[in-house]
Amino acid sequence: MEEIGMNNIKKEEVAVVTGAGGTLCSELAVDLARKGYRVALIGRSLEKLRKTEKMIKEADGNVLSVSCDVRNLAEVKRAHALINEQFGACSILINGAGGNQPEAVTNINEFNERELEEEQGELRGFFNLDMSRFLDVIDVNIMGTVIPCQVFAPDMVRLGKGCIINFASMNTYRPLSRVPAYALSKAGIANFTQWLAAYLAPAHIRVNAIAPGFFLNDRSRKLLMTPDGNFSERGSNILRQTPMKHFGEAQELVGCMNWLINEEASGFVTGITIPIDGGFLACSGV
Repeated sequence: MEEIGMNNIKKEEVAVVTGAGGTLCSELAVDLARKGYRVALIGRSLEKLRKTEKMIKEADGNVLSVSCDVRNLAEVKRAHALINEQFGACSILINGAGGNQPEAVTNINEFNERELEEEQGELRGFFNLDMSRFLDVIDVNIMGTVIPCQVFAPDMVRLGKGCIINFASMNTYRPLSRVPAYALSKAGIANFTQWLAAYLAPAHIRVNAIAPGFFLNDRSRKLLMTPDGNFSERGSNILRQTPMKHFGEAQELVGCMNWLINEEASGFVTGITIPIDGGFLACSGV
């Protein structure tokens, strides 16, 4: 864990954003800073965090960046101590860290008998997935959400208020083809969000989740687009079942986040998972 930057501290509330170097959560972090929050950025990549930090500083925001693996309890505790020392107690936690592993993704949509043969070539089905990589996906998405909640929520208990937003997915609702580990973990996020919302309600902490549809970032662009800028077969299939006929843009998550963190607007809202998907879940495709 390493601190990489901070500018002048003002006396506002503190928001912690994990996965803050990513396309989606960097947008949320910048918006929080514009609203006057002191924003603590958490992520594994110092280079990516620096990019988000630079955007916040250019907007005259208050930012503290900390490199940390959210799966590691000791590292998250050290990050928490540093943030408390420099910025104060956390009142908003955005759990955006997560991801997938290529070795945990099949390259076929249904069972093929060649999976059971000794020589499988390039074929990767369920029966020859790398289980260590499968577990990595579950670890980063599930424990990478659970651990920050356990470490940062006590700040909110002491403050007598707080808001946690977890990141779910379309896989929360539908097990999309080829990504069993990711689908399993994101379904778990919705369940954990409900459980934690009920558990923390007496402490006046609200817990909800955002479920982005298909947004373009560095990882998804390789799957949904071709090198010449056209849509891949998977990208075309997704758009065919998306009534709004385009992929999401990061700024389209901001309004939902702002509603969820606003005590006056959503003070009676907890335990829900909100799809932001251009109508994907509403469309059967037939």
